Amino acid sequence: MDSLVLLIFCFLFGMIARKLELLPSSTPIVLNNFIINLSMPAITFLFIHRMEFDTSLLFPVFMPWIHFALAFGIFYMIAKWKKYDRKMTGTMILTAGLGNTSFVGFPLITAYYGAEYLGVGVLCDQPGSFLVLSTLGIATAAYYSSGSVSPLGLIKKVFTFPPFQAMLLAVLLRSFEIPWWAESSMKTLGLTITPLAMVSVGYQLKLVKSGGIINKLFFGLGYKLFLAPAFFYVLYVLILGGAGKNMQVTLFESAMAPMITAGIVSIQYGLDEDLAVMMLGVGIPLSLLTTPIWYYLFSGV
Repeated sequence: MDSLVLLIFCFLFGMIARKLELLPSSTPIVLNNFIINLSMPAITFLFIHRMEFDTSLLFPVFMPWIHFALAFGIFYMIAKWKKYDRKMTGTMILTAGLGNTSFVGFPLITAYYGAEYLGVGVLCDQPGSFLVLSTLGIATAAYYSSGSVSPLGLIKKVFTFPPFQAMLLAVLLRSFEIPWWAESSMKTLGLTITPLAMVSVGYQLKLVKSGGIINKLFFGLGYKLFLAPAFFYVLYVLILGGAGKNMQVTLFESAMAPMITAGIVSIQYGLDEDLAVMMLGVGIPLSLLTTPIWYYLFSGV
């Protein structure tokens, strides 16, 4: 409960800090760079190095890939039905198809399940959400913006991302024992993700008014926060027979809000900026209300 209180407090502080100009406009850039270059690599290395691998861990790895593929198909059809333009369609696929499995997911996993299950979140995020964004996500953004996709550029983006490098290093060094002081330092760095990420998220959020936005949010957030987790419960639990805490955390991660980075990519590629901002601005606070419901529903798995 104390982690959840901290999460909400930091989120609200970020919003207030932007409103009252308590922090400079560069705050999200600084905080995000600290998290990406120090906090996330540290926690990624620590938990991947410690984790005992078995076939059940394939569930969190494949969840984001299936999630994105399903979103692509659904919103491709919705766009045809509702006659959405290319930019709107691309934004919908990116923001609804990719979950915030790290910046929001990690703090919520800590709050509801405990820090010992962050390793499952790392698997959802690194070989899952991050790789989907860096490959299929970038390709989708380029396609719907009528841009071009460079395979070499995609590969470079993946292998130069610090948390991904930390994950590879952790796998390579699994047979070596890590000194206690190094583990302690990485754990301390990892603990900074929750407060810094939520201040950053709160600071960046803003609401936008534009024509038909409620209808678009209904489809986008309806899929992201309700349909997707229900789908994975049916697929992973009822059909494939998954069970246990690792499975609960995997399902919980499928219920996360839209990924902030996916929204940023949408904007960078010239897609629908208003929709991207609103998917984040409404989706993240709303997810703080919907995730407790999914936590309760998944607790019996």
